[in-house]
Amino acid sequence: MFQHEIVMSSCYGTIQEVSIENHSRIYEWEPLFTIETGTGNLETISIGISGEVYSLEVQEGDKVIPGMVLALIKEDLIASGSD
Repeated sequence: MFQHEIVMSSCYGTIQEVSIENHSRIYEWEPLFTIETGTGNLETISIGISGEVYSLEVQEGDKVIPGMVLALIKEDLIASGSD
């Protein structure tokens, strides 16, 4: 059974780093994106699921706002053993 999880931006800023690729495997709490905020702080985006990157919606240099979709993850619902 699969379900899709949406990864969203938590802040205004610019994508500084995309740490994933389309169809790559990700693991719980792995850093997925780094966003530089308007104040110069770096915000790391991660989620608490494992699965496959279904769709990557942004690239480095893109401007983002809170709630903007960054990626869709196809969750595999396999327990990874991490907390």
